[in-house]
Amino acid sequence: MTIKEDKIFRCAKIYDAQYIIVPRGVSYGVKEEIMERTLSIVKPDGVAKNLIGEVIKRFEDNGLKVIGLKMISMSKKEAEGFYAVHRGKSFFESLTIFMSSGPSVVMVLEGERAISKTRELMGATDPDQAKKGTLRRQFATNIERNIVHGSDGPETAAFEIGYFFNALEIFKY
Repeated sequence: MTIKEDKIFRCAKIYDAQYIIVPRGVSYGVKEEIMERTLSIVKPDGVAKNLIGEVIKRFEDNGLKVIGLKMISMSKKEAEGFYAVHRGKSFFESLTIFMSSGPSVVMVLEGERAISKTRELMGATDPDQAKKGTLRRQFATNIERNIVHGSDGPETAAFEIGYFFNALEIFKY
């Protein structure tokens, strides 16, 4: 969100599309919070364990709004493209095989501190190191079959959202 001010009005620009204009000194309940978007995936193991609803509920119960959602089945090539940043690492091959082994649910989440909040709710990648009460600690099998994926930063989120969603598949409500 960017905020522009002049002597009379404040204008907050959110995601290049929405503007909130209010007289200076008057808030009308408008908070100047930083809203973020992030991508989360319920991985094939989470889908197989019927955890789609549980994952979404955890996100929504913590102030995140689902603004894009779909079930997909990635091909090996699509998984390799999505995880290209990990190409050359020892786990790349097994990760892309796993991610193309069954359906996943991809979603765009929006909210204040969406990226860090999503990562807190998911827990550490290794479920043995994840805090009690996190999705991975409660439901994951191991470091690879760990139920969920979440973007790790704003640039990554932008790439990942664009990988699975076009503008017509993301909603404001």
